[in-house]
Amino acid sequence: MRKSPGFKMNQLEQLKKMTTIVADTGEIEEIKKFKPTDATTNPSLILAASQMPDYKHLIEEAIREGRSKGPEEIIDRVFVNFGLEILKIIPGRVSTEVDARLSFDVQGSIAKARHLIQLYESAGISRERILIKLASTWEGFRAAEVLEKEGIHCNMTLLFSLPQAIGCADAKATLISPFVGRILDWHKKNEGKDFPPPEDPGVLSVTQIFNYYKHFGYKTSIMGASFRSKGEILELAGCDLLTIAPKFLDELEKSQDPISRKLDPQKAKAMDIKKITLDEKAYRFLLNENPMAVDKLAEGIRNFSADIRKLEKYLQTIS
Repeated sequence: MRKSPGFKMNQLEQLKKMTTIVADTGEIEEIKKFKPTDATTNPSLILAASQMPDYKHLIEEAIREGRSKGPEEIIDRVFVNFGLEILKIIPGRVSTEVDARLSFDVQGSIAKARHLIQLYESAGISRERILIKLASTWEGFRAAEVLEKEGIHCNMTLLFSLPQAIGCADAKATLISPFVGRILDWHKKNEGKDFPPPEDPGVLSVTQIFNYYKHFGYKTSIMGASFRSKGEILELAGCDLLTIAPKFLDELEKSQDPISRKLDPQKAKAMDIKKITLDEKAYRFLLNENPMAVDKLAEGIRNFSADIRKLEKYLQTIS
């Protein structure tokens, strides 16, 4: 449909012209409302959505189909059932997370990823429409390396630093999800001050990763995640993808202020950037040099693991 001459695009529409928009939610109705290309979930989002009456049927179906194989199978089917519902209304891919308790288990992560893909494929969904989320640990890199060779595409999560990003790219992971807002949280707490969006440490971290990837021609895509303000999102306009919570999608949709591209692959190619070569020892040392990344990676794994345990307990009350 043609727009009238006086028509102004809202900020969400403008952003979609330069960045692929992903909905960061497990709520089906929110995804229908904002029409993103892709959607991503995590244990915290699924835990919240699973307790809403609208999604009771997805839980009941998972319990019914997985009961004979035990609690772990029920959890897997809960995640996949939400993914299947989301795939009915988006044109692109859904991200489904491997149990965070496997974050340091290469073979366990590989086995879990294969099983999740098998559940999707048995429901008639091609693995091309699924991204398996793995923690950005050394073990996560090694699992992604194996899975990508099998055509199982990986979304590397809980990422807070350039060394993690390089490890993911070296493993040829499909996608990384650097956590902008959680980086900001750490710096605000430890430095006791606020940061305007252009100086936001999370924004600067993703900008550094974007420029590094584009300068050296890595194929791995970058999806900024975990935002605390609309300003952070606008500072990353031009990033490959941005996964945005419904409240910020709503804010973007309600504003018609013009936005401009902040991240540009062509400008990154012209920058003077030093190549970093990582083996396991170098990776662990460089990560350890970044106390924020160490703290937030550990905290993220703990919190996602705790939410998985909460979900298990909740399912026990209704099974």
